[in-house]
Amino acid sequence: MSEYKFIRWFEELRKTDVPLVGGKGANLGEMTNAGIPVPPGFCVTAEAYKYFVENVKLEDGTVLQDWIMNIIAQTNVDDSKQLQENTAKIRQKIIELPMLPEIAQEIEDAYKKLSQRFNKDAVYVAVRSSATAEDLPEASFAGQQETYLDVYGVDDVIDKVKKCWASLWTARATFYRAKQGFDHSKVYLSAVVQKMVNSETSGVMFTANPVTNDRSEIMINAAWGLGEAVVSGSVSPDEYIVEKGTWKIKEKYIAKKEVMVVRNPETGKGTVYVKVADYLGPEYVEKQVLTEEQIVEVAKIGAKIEEHYGWPQDIEWAYDKDDGKLYIVQSRPITTLKEEVKTEETEMTEEMKVLLKGLGASPGVGAGKVVVIFDASEIDKVKEGDVLVTTMTNPDMVPAMKRASAIVTDEGGRTCHAAIVSRELGIPAVVGTKEATKVLKDGMLVTVDGTRGVVYEGIVKSLVKGKEEEKAAGGQVVVAGAPLVTATEVKVNVSMPEVAERAAATGADGVGLLRAEHMILGIGAHPVKFIKEGKEEELIEKLVEGIRKVVEAFYPRRVWYRTLDAPTNEFRELPGGEDEPEERNPMLGWRGIRRGLDQPELLRAEFKAIKRLVDEGYDNIGVMLPLVSYPEQVRQAKEIALSVGLVPHKDVEWGVMIETPASALIIEDLIKEGLDFVSFGTNDLTQYTLAIDRDNERVFKLYDEKHPAVLKLIENVIKVAKKYGVETSICGQAGSDPKMVKLLVRMGIDSISANPDAVELVRKTVAREEARIQLEAARKALKE
Repeated sequence: MSEYKFIRWFEELRKTDVPLVGGKGANLGEMTNAGIPVPPGFCVTAEAYKYFVENVKLEDGTVLQDWIMNIIAQTNVDDSKQLQENTAKIRQKIIELPMLPEIAQEIEDAYKKLSQRFNKDAVYVAVRSSATAEDLPEASFAGQQETYLDVYGVDDVIDKVKKCWASLWTARATFYRAKQGFDHSKVYLSAVVQKMVNSETSGVMFTANPVTNDRSEIMINAAWGLGEAVVSGSVSPDEYIVEKGTWKIKEKYIAKKEVMVVRNPETGKGTVYVKVADYLGPEYVEKQVLTEEQIVEVAKIGAKIEEHYGWPQDIEWAYDKDDGKLYIVQSRPITTLKEEVKTEETEMTEEMKVLLKGLGASPGVGAGKVVVIFDASEIDKVKEGDVLVTTMTNPDMVPAMKRASAIVTDEGGRTCHAAIVSRELGIPAVVGTKEATKVLKDGMLVTVDGTRGVVYEGIVKSLVKGKEEEKAAGGQVVVAGAPLVTATEVKVNVSMPEVAERAAATGADGVGLLRAEHMILGIGAHPVKFIKEGKEEELIEKLVEGIRKVVEAFYPRRVWYRTLDAPTNEFRELPGGEDEPEERNPMLGWRGIRRGLDQPELLRAEFKAIKRLVDEGYDNIGVMLPLVSYPEQVRQAKEIALSVGLVPHKDVEWGVMIETPASALIIEDLIKEGLDFVSFGTNDLTQYTLAIDRDNERVFKLYDEKHPAVLKLIENVIKVAKKYGVETSICGQAGSDPKMVKLLVRMGIDSISANPDAVELVRKTVAREEARIQLEAARKALKE
């Protein structure tokens, strides 16, 4: 047990501690304990942020957290101006409020102990933000919270911790959370305080080639000074491609490195940009940053980290000029890997006039009208389907990037912000062109090849063919490549109708979980109050509109809609929710089908919406009942559906979530009530089986979806379901975990529903495991 309430040292942390210290902090702890050379440090935990916002009161007596949530509730995230103004108010308030003494004292004590390790009264540290959210590993938060380098002295550290907390409320982070479906009130932030590496050289490494998705290659970007220049894209770094195992350096691109980031020589704190020619000498501008030996050393430590985590990593590294040693300052999983991109040469034709060349940073072809911007204040100029051209993107430009058909930048390497975010969004990108903002003019039509790093004049017919050509004229992204075909279906989870088209573009075999919560809670008032006030029709139309977006995008692929499963604490926040009961543990309370049957008017409205879509001809809908524990709950829900003319098994497929040990143990009784499918909600099933509150950081380390008890329940359900011809699926978080996927395939599950970013990884894992099973069977047959 730590001696601190709000502090954890890296040595005390593991990768399972994301809820306590966020992804960065958990990974630094994991690597420290795995023997990776990580500079020492500690984390100011997410519990400290939570304690701060829940215990600080404003002058009028309002609790800070309530004040923040009230502002967010009144903010339209699609209104860029309003979003920026409101989030700026929140940040300013957090920064100006004094740090609570009990937190300040622990930070001071920990900083002194860290300094004493180096026999000093104070040491230079980096203070980095580390966001925490339940689904964080599946969503890349690249560049969304702040990092402060060369921080010195305890007052400076405390100031930067508060600024990190404030960065949780940047416009870009708030927008991202809203669009990804995160609950703002449950996202906290930890601050990582780490001994600063006095970097001679630094950079970023991907342990799989992020452009071609080749797992046998490591890509290293390197520049002089601190790594901030590489991450931000303000310098075009050297790029080295190394073959794993043989450690052969396959490619070297020596860039012209004009600037570097160093400690501010005037103040002795913080960082400044300087010209390489002035600081190191003119010969360093085009000098190779790493020696051949260093390139291999960096690659080998990257491979070791990848082996430890079992998945390709995005790693920040640095060589310290004080001791000459290599250090790892951050590692996170690459969330954007797809099937390997083939890069056959395209035959040049007369129509293919090359306007620009750069680095292919995000594969695919996009075409449309050029819009040049230089600042985040101009993002509203970028309309759906435009080609966004800028010096270098920053996180404030993400809303515009999401609308773009392609992205082209002057600066940056394949590991810069524009490259990472473009790959995550699935948008073609070319970076490091040096002169895109000069050559490309507003209104020009261009075609962007993000695989080869080329921008062509006009709409190139040989790249954008048939219907895609029409789309390109309207600026839509063209994505090529057929997914692997697997016997086990690979589906996708959808939280919001707005992401339906992007989710469908993953090639998923259907939707294994369409959540109702965002659609229903999005009406802005308690839904039962809505119905009682005579507005049932408005609620039904809202549901029809949202569900239609998804079933249309996926048609004829199946979409399983889960009826409302919002706990009382979420309902209570809505206007009209003041009568909601106060429950000690809402996760164990009045939610799911329990509530639906007690308030049948709400369940009836959901079924009426689905009935209308069935009448419109959508025959690809399934209804999934959450938190079922008794056979009569299935029976009663069917009666409500029939009362509005919706016929289970005829109009819609009918299924239940397996989220409780009770439902898993009485699966045969549930099936006898008439089911077409069952789907495992492993988040709750694990929580209820192990008696662990997954939101409680004290016991979260014991939370394990692969616990033998959980696996036995799943295996039993699959076995019984097969006996009765009932389809089995999974839509819980475990469906995105490759290790769990392998186990499920061997158990004989029919389909796996993953988060959108994980669909390709899961499909590849399924294909390999199915092939392995066939190979094992063949070998066994040969022996016999």
